[in-house]
Amino acid sequence: MPSLRVRTERAEPGRLLQHADPRAPLAIRRGADGVVGRGEAMRLEFRGPTRFTDAADAWRQVARDAVVDDAVGVPGTGLIAFGAFAFDDASTATSVLIVPKVVVGRRGDDAWITWIGDEGVLHPTAVEEVRVELTDGAIDPARYRAMVVEATERIRAGEAEKVVVARDRVGRLPQGGDVRSVAVGLVQRYPDAVTYAVDGVIGASPETLIAAHRGHFFSRVLAGTAARGATPALDAEIAEALASGDKDLREHRYAADSALEVLLALAPDARASEPFPLRLPNLWHLATDISGTLGDRSTLDVLALLHPTAAVAGTPRAASLALIRELEGVDRGRYAGPVGWIDGEGGGEWVIALRGAEIAPDGSIRAFAGAGIVAGSDADAELAETAVKLRPITDALADPLPGAGPVS
Repeated sequence: MPSLRVRTERAEPGRLLQHADPRAPLAIRRGADGVVGRGEAMRLEFRGPTRFTDAADAWRQVARDAVVDDAVGVPGTGLIAFGAFAFDDASTATSVLIVPKVVVGRRGDDAWITWIGDEGVLHPTAVEEVRVELTDGAIDPARYRAMVVEATERIRAGEAEKVVVARDRVGRLPQGGDVRSVAVGLVQRYPDAVTYAVDGVIGASPETLIAAHRGHFFSRVLAGTAARGATPALDAEIAEALASGDKDLREHRYAADSALEVLLALAPDARASEPFPLRLPNLWHLATDISGTLGDRSTLDVLALLHPTAAVAGTPRAASLALIRELEGVDRGRYAGPVGWIDGEGGGEWVIALRGAEIAPDGSIRAFAGAGIVAGSDADAELAETAVKLRPITDALADPLPGAGPVS
């Protein structure tokens, strides 16, 4: 692999997404902060059960050989790659690390430009609105209800304790459509989530798999969901019921305990919060935050052990994955896989590719949403939960530029 020359310099804050490629944006955004890339200085592809360890080894070599001049020195500067990984070991989807030719970033009061390879010029362009309506895919509501019933019966038979089953909706991007408009709609509607766009995978995820900088890490586990209430009083009642309900607490404990077990093996000082209701614009989640010290381990090393969590697969892991393959009968691609960025020291930010869709090179779109099934799950309730989880990407595609505010 060629040695990369990387230079980061300070810049004036600007509208990040206007610098992304309209057809193939690279972006990780949380509110006003984030990194946006354009072009490809290097593309690394991986497949199969060793995709994470192969990526970690390849990235260490790239970082070791790179020549970096970083005048800013905050998370997201210097050498970085954007990544998106397939959910399943058996998936035909390609897992990628993409090093852009240029990165524009902002974190608090710091703003920067990183040039990788030959320095060029920035090409900011206005974001154009594109509208897409989604329709039922391979797993329609009737089939999804049947899947939930079957999953519940298999759990009662002792095959698993929890399994996450998903359904899909599909659409098609108009020829030449500006994918950035979808990202803008997600950023504006869900500023506290992480809006991601990497190699056609786009969405706004509330769930942080691993965020690390100089050895210190943070992870947020979400499992257990309820729709927001129509009034403040009802909303408060729903949050309280979610935090005390047996079904949701059991579902959440499976996910939190499995993540903590992995992270404790990597970081003996890892500590988990008590579960708490996390408020999002359209729903409540039960959340547990985990933090600690990773030392010199790469975030890709962590993903190799942490993915898939019980929040997106189930428990036990092997049994739940087998049930997902059998019941869904489709390749999830990179839905519910890790998506994010990594720096030259192995730090970075990775979320789970949720509340989103995958846009193929031919313009076809497929969105997924799932629900955690445990003993006692109700098929109609789980279907309703997936409808709520589909709303972020459905709304961003149908009405991508809400309001009259500037595109950032």
